[in-house]
Amino acid sequence: MLNVRKDFPILTKAHNRHQIVYFDNAATTQKPYQVIHAIVDLLEHHNGNPHRGAHVLSIEAGELYDEAREAVRKFINAASTEEVIFVRNTTEALNLVARSYAEPRLKKGDKIVIPISEHHSDLVTWQRVCQKTGAVLDYMYLDEEGHFTEEDLAKIDDKTKIVAFAAVSNVFGMKRPVKEIVAKAHSVGAIAIVDGAQSTPHMKTDVQDMDCDFFAFSGHKMCGSASTGVLYGKKAILEGMEPFLLGGDMIEYVKEQSTTFNELPFKFEAGSQNVEGAVALHAAIDYLQDLGMDNIEAHEEELTRHCLEGMKKIPHIPIIGSTDQAETTGVITITIDGGHPN
Repeated sequence: MLNVRKDFPILTKAHNRHQIVYFDNAATTQKPYQVIHAIVDLLEHHNGNPHRGAHVLSIEAGELYDEAREAVRKFINAASTEEVIFVRNTTEALNLVARSYAEPRLKKGDKIVIPISEHHSDLVTWQRVCQKTGAVLDYMYLDEEGHFTEEDLAKIDDKTKIVAFAAVSNVFGMKRPVKEIVAKAHSVGAIAIVDGAQSTPHMKTDVQDMDCDFFAFSGHKMCGSASTGVLYGKKAILEGMEPFLLGGDMIEYVKEQSTTFNELPFKFEAGSQNVEGAVALHAAIDYLQDLGMDNIEAHEEELTRHCLEGMKKIPHIPIIGSTDQAETTGVITITIDGGHPN
């Protein structure tokens, strides 16, 4: 890990006569040379609209786009590339599920259960579903250390149709018991939607082992480019959903008064696609796998342990959430006694 910094050209930038140290990775990561060069190579040698033409550049762009999807499939261990949908970010992925799956199916008396600590994209989204359908949004609250209580987990009951939660909380940086919550959702007939924005860059992801019904993550948080994200969904569920957006490559045939839609995953990828983003995501995945996801996780665990031990010694800076290094990754949340967060 000692030589990784040299892969990121922006980290050679100086500000106020000091070399940049960048801590804002939860918002977006910087890009290594390998990702930057992949985008430049596409634009210099293969730029075309994928799946939209018979000329060589369109074909080459299409091949690169398809190769990126296969790279994602392997990275998250999806069963098929039909289950990998390219979107702009985690937020769009969750909105797709809300609009195309939840709104047509939920009704008055149904429940959606989420933790109170969810990111706005996994909270406001479900508020609107409930407003439109009459379903109820029920929150799982947390104890002093950020854990779910048995009382709150019991809110996942036979009225629950959707359980949505982050694999790693963006508020606390705490790892959640993903498989246990997914199993709890399935035990009452609900589907499980996992926000992987803050987990996918930090640890191995296996959607089949999780058994989640949907999984969403963003490329720009894992060394890829902006406006790149992925929605994984189980094929049987995706096949029964209406498209989120209409037009372009998601269409099979159009008549004057009716349209049939393309097969998966193209049914959910309307319009011209972000082939630069897909290529960048492929390069980012290769980069992370070359480092080794186990190595990344172990290195971050050591950094987190070191930081927690040091911060515990500083007075007047209470740590919010668990201080058990085994439960956290990447984010440590604090407040300052008597001080405004700004």
